[in-house]
Amino acid sequence: MAQDNITRTDTYMKAEAELYGFNGNVLVSKNGKIIYKRSFGYADYDSKQALNDTSIFDCGSITKEFTAMGILLLKDKGMINYADTLRKFFPELPYSNITIQQLLTHTSGMPDGFELVEKFFDHSKIATNADLVSLLAREKPALLFKPGGNLMYSGTAFNMLASIIEKISGQSYNQYLEEHVFKPLGMLHTQVANRQRSAGQIPGLANGFVYSDSLKKYVRAERTDKAWTTFLVGINGEGMIITTTGDLLKWDRR
Repeated sequence: MAQDNITRTDTYMKAEAELYGFNGNVLVSKNGKIIYKRSFGYADYDSKQALNDTSIFDCGSITKEFTAMGILLLKDKGMINYADTLRKFFPELPYSNITIQQLLTHTSGMPDGFELVEKFFDHSKIATNADLVSLLAREKPALLFKPGGNLMYSGTAFNMLASIIEKISGQSYNQYLEEHVFKPLGMLHTQVANRQRSAGQIPGLANGFVYSDSLKKYVRAERTDKAWTTFLVGINGEGMIITTTGDLLKWDRR
């Protein structure tokens, strides 16, 4: 029966790749043991370099899990409390009643900070969390709702959590996660990647491609208007971690 499930999984994934263009790595484990692992498609559409089981990917919003872990570790050490407010750490911000717990649970009502960066920041430079905090303090965009009064997914809340990690730990977000999360778990292929995804800059990285309707082909994401791969790449907390399927299994089994 177990082998039948593996065979069905492989048949399904082959169909996804052949019929719908699935491009990526798949790893399935049971009780911590890998029972299915396969790569489909390309790490680079231009060169037709194939993916393999050590290919590194941007893990997107899975980053928020690592940011949350960083906060929980600080809390366990007694360095912060869930009831601490955002302004305790950044008194220049106009939001007086937002707690760490609300930032963690998407109930803060924080406005979209990326919109501010896109509107007011010099796109020829790479923005950082400090730039985002400065823009929020200067422009003072209104909260989307009273803190704790609603639920709305917020990337900016996790940018603020990453900034709190840096302020309290005295380390960069990158250094903190490397020392306290990635290294202890043996996640040797995982890092915070605050640099543009130019070819060859990050060995083993599967390049991001998007389909261009006008060109009728896949093109590198940074050659389009995908700003997260360009001037937003320096902002931490909600994204910008790169990893492998094998390292994510270690994270899952922590």
